Amino acid sequence: MTAPDLAKLQINRDDPPPAVQRAFTRALWIGGVAIVVVVAIVLLARGSAVPVQVVTVSSTGNGGGGGGTGDGAASVGIVANGYVVARTKAAVSAKIAGRLAYLGVSEGSEVQKGAVIARLDNADYTAAVTQAEAELASARATLIEAESNRDQLQRDYTRVRDVHAQNANLVSPQEVEAADSRARQADARVHAQEARVEAAAAGLRVAQANLENTFIRAPFTGTVLRKEAEVGEVVAPSVGGGLTRGAVVTMADLATLEVEVDVNEAYIARVRSGQRARITLDAYPDTTFRGAVRQVVPTADRQRATVQVKVAIIDRDPRILSEMGAKVEFLDEAAPASTGAAPARRLTVPAAAVRAEGGRAVVWIVRNGRLERRDVDAGPVSGNLREIRSGLSGGELLLVSGVETPHEGQRVKVAQ
Repeated sequence: MTAPDLAKLQINRDDPPPAVQRAFTRALWIGGVAIVVVVAIVLLARGSAVPVQVVTVSSTGNGGGGGGTGDGAASVGIVANGYVVARTKAAVSAKIAGRLAYLGVSEGSEVQKGAVIARLDNADYTAAVTQAEAELASARATLIEAESNRDQLQRDYTRVRDVHAQNANLVSPQEVEAADSRARQADARVHAQEARVEAAAAGLRVAQANLENTFIRAPFTGTVLRKEAEVGEVVAPSVGGGLTRGAVVTMADLATLEVEVDVNEAYIARVRSGQRARITLDAYPDTTFRGAVRQVVPTADRQRATVQVKVAIIDRDPRILSEMGAKVEFLDEAAPASTGAAPARRLTVPAAAVRAEGGRAVVWIVRNGRLERRDVDAGPVSGNLREIRSGLSGGELLLVSGVETPHEGQRVKVAQ
């Protein structure tokens, strides 16, 4: 019998168990696949073009952008945003506090100057007027009685005086003096009663004025824009809190509509009184209206660095309503033909196309499907637009949106 080879029964402690080997192999495969996927995604992301929104750089000089309103050789100089407002506008309130008993208008109602818009509960004021009228009538009746008594006493004095003058023995001087005194007292009572009549008349006027104050009248001819209170609510000249309302209605004269815009103070030197303008309402972007600068407010807003400009609307239209958003394009007049001069050529781009990087203004140009960085000299924002003083020549495609952090050479495609 052959003896067993005991060397084969030796345990090799350096080799790991088979289960561990299989787990390790599986982990290597999974890690390799993950690395390949990540690399593929990165390469795909770098190689794919990102869809972006672009804008073409336009020139506002040489008559560009001035069509559609018959402005001739005028061109767009400055653009500003604002709102349509009424030059004549008022929040109509009561002169005294009270409960609203009648409201005769609604939104859109046209009222004439002096017409009654609303009325407060005025039963107590009506009673006060009636009482004042009765007091005046009583004072006047008492005056008539006093005047009659005075006239009688004056006749008695005259008769006693004449008898004494004819025969001093028939009437004593004391009787003459007494008659004269009674006549003077009667005359004084008449003057006192006349004063009471005037006081009663003044009291009546006060009561009538208080009664009139319960009627709320239109201060001018216009249109009611909003109802601020309803019948049954308490209104007062100044709001006291709770259920107390201040104004009853808000009204405006729509014939005085104009546009108020805020122009950046860096451009205000280009705006002058009487300058022609083109107005576009946000509600009707395809329609323009002619306007003219009515006033440049002689003060600036230091917080916003703007100056308010009021533009009169030349083309009146029933579609133009108060508080509508509007854009105003101030038109630069072309130089006279005799001088041979042309308007200065200006490049304007949307404000979103200009970015601040490292304290400098830059734009990203889309060229051959890739981004190219360009430093520019940009002016302040005016109506969501910025003037480019240098750095662009016109016609370039600028990145507006689609990439938050662009980089040189990044592949992009223009979104439709």
